[in-house]
Formats: sequence, C-alpha cells, structure tokens
Amino acid sequence: MDEASAPTWKCLGASVQGTSHAKVGMPCQDAHSWKLLDDGTLIVAVADGAGSAPHSEIGARAAVSAAVAYFQTYVDDAYTANSASNHLTYALDAAREAVIAEADRLGCEVRELASTLILVLATPTEVWAQQTGDGAVVVRCLDGSLIALTSPRNGEYPNETTFLTSEDARDEAQNVMIPYSSDCLAIFTDGLQPIALNLANGEPHAPFFEPLLQFASQVTDPSSGVEQLEKFLSSPRVAQRTDDDLTLVLAVLQK
Repeated sequence: MDEASAPTWKCLGASVQGTSHAKVGMPCQDAHSWKLLDDGTLIVAVADGAGSAPHSEIGARAAVSAAVAYFQTYVDDAYTANSASNHLTYALDAAREAVIAEADRLGCEVRELASTLILVLATPTEVWAQQTGDGAVVVRCLDGSLIALTSPRNGEYPNETTFLTSEDARDEAQNVMIPYSSDCLAIFTDGLQPIALNLANGEPHAPFFEPLLQFASQVTDPSSGVEQLEKFLSSPRVAQRTDDDLTLVLAVLQK
C-alpha cells in the first residue's frame, strides 16, 4: 500500500460544562487533547478534574497537554506491547510532573489540581490505552461489535476514584491493548457513563455509540464536526441523564 492510500485516523472531540457546574458558576473541569503524528499514530488524552479540587480544571488541562507533548518528542518506530505500555507510563509521568509544576506556580497543594487521565495510543492496526480513574475507552471491532477496552475504576464510594495526583497513580493505572484491529474509538469522562455504558456489566450501550461513530465517519469539516458534537453534549436529551461535565473524543480509521 502506498503512502497516499495508507489508513489514517480522523479525530474530533469536545468538552462541555455540565448543568450542575453552570448552576453554581463552576468552570468545566474536563479537558482533552489529541494529535495525529507524522507516522500515522494517534495520541489522545482526556482528563476529568475532581469536583472537590479548587483548581482541577488547571490540572486537567496541564495533564492532557503534557501527555500529548511527550509523544511529539519521543516517537517509537515500531510499537510493541511492552514499548507502548512504557511510553504511556512515561506520558503519565510527564502529565503528573506538569501538574506538580502548576501547583508550584499557584503556590498550592498538588491535590488541589487533581484529575483523572485517560491516554490512548492508536496505530492503523493496534490500539493501546492507559487509564487512571474513571471514564472509559470503547472500541468498535471490524465485525461491528463494541468493546469497553477500559472500565471505570471507583473506590469504596460511588464518586471515589484514583487521580493522577495520587501517590499510587502508576500502580492503579489500567494498561490494555486490543488484540485485533478496530476502526473506531470513543474516549469519554465519567459524566457520560450513565448514558454510554450499561452500569450493571460495563458493556457499551450500542444505541448511544452507533449514531455518533457514523456521524464521525461522515464529518468532512472538522470545525463544524466539533460544533455539532458540542451541541449534542449540551443538548436537553443528554442533560436529562447527566449534569456533570462531559468530554467525548471520537476517532475513525479512514482507509
């Protein structure tokens, strides 16, 4: 296959303020970033700032920016399961260091910038994910089936989870590789969990994902696509089911 016809990822994402945050004047504490590297590798980072942390939106933004920037500096010529896992962990470390630097700049405790972090590294043939905290990564396999590659990690209480700023963030992170090809990805924060997942078994809710993945595959104008995704996430239909901040990143493999 020549370079002009090689498969490549198309990506769009949005982070919107939840209705509960809007009511009390809190900012959107979610953040996302993504980058398609020159070799065709897609890097996605998604973070959900802790509602109880006063500067978590700053921590979330710093985390996703630093994680994606890591991969723009350190690129692997041929990822293996071991090297991909290592790079994702180094990106987590870079994100944590960036958050610590922001805490130093603000003169506050690092826990005041707490957030989760989901990282995805996707080539045209393989997908790796690392997740610290809640939210999830869903992939669509070539046979059309949907699989939750990662799952929300909660503690003893429903709203308790592991944050990037936690001492055990490295140990608690999920590292997963899908062993077969996929053509679509969805990465989202926990605000979408009640709609996107069957909370009883963690399986993806197909009626939620299928129209969105079809939409992503048909988008020709990225800016318009992001606007439409933001409108969907802010719509009354979604707000009736969840009042939290929402982030959704969609990626489709174009052949």
